[in-house]
Amino acid sequence: MLKAILWDNDGVLVDTEGLYFEACRDELAAQGVAIDEVAFTETFLKSSEGIRAFVGDMAEEEFQALRTRRNERYSALLQAGVVPIVGVEDALRALHGKVQMGVVTSSRGDHFAMIHSSTGLLSYFDFVLVREDYRESKPDPEPYLTAMARNNLAAAECLVVEDSERGLQAAVAAGIRCVVIPRGLTRTSDFSKAYAVLNDINEFEALVLKMI
Repeated sequence: MLKAILWDNDGVLVDTEGLYFEACRDELAAQGVAIDEVAFTETFLKSSEGIRAFVGDMAEEEFQALRTRRNERYSALLQAGVVPIVGVEDALRALHGKVQMGVVTSSRGDHFAMIHSSTGLLSYFDFVLVREDYRESKPDPEPYLTAMARNNLAAAECLVVEDSERGLQAAVAAGIRCVVIPRGLTRTSDFSKAYAVLNDINEFEALVLKMI
């Protein structure tokens, strides 16, 4: 029986991945490194290599300064305002109270707070795990294993909602069924191990109601 839905955040609840790409692209361009959406998808959304993959043997102090500038740029973009993906709030409202729901995200806590400062979505969730709540990020299964352990849930009782290949890999490695709703940069990824691949969030409620 389904007891809990574990939602990814970026690309599932809110459309922020384009903003993160912009922040990474701009800061790397200042270093003379050009990246496009294909390279971003391969290093950020299919794996978790991040900007280190583009700067090689840059000294650690210089690399950390680059990351800080990237994060500050991303924060500025987020503070300009983020809105939920169309249909997300309707789905959350329909499922609220029927199953436990939580967010399991790779976003830092401060970025997550900026994202949801005006979305109105957090009232639908019973718990949230951000990047600081675990050591290894997706595609490692630790984020989902931590969510289950903290909330006394078994893998068979959970369903994950993701949009990226690395998110799917994390869910599968944790033994949890994963529904994927691809968007934009993630549409070309391999989702063959997903429990289901949906066209958009409007198909999700009907699928879940059959599982409760």
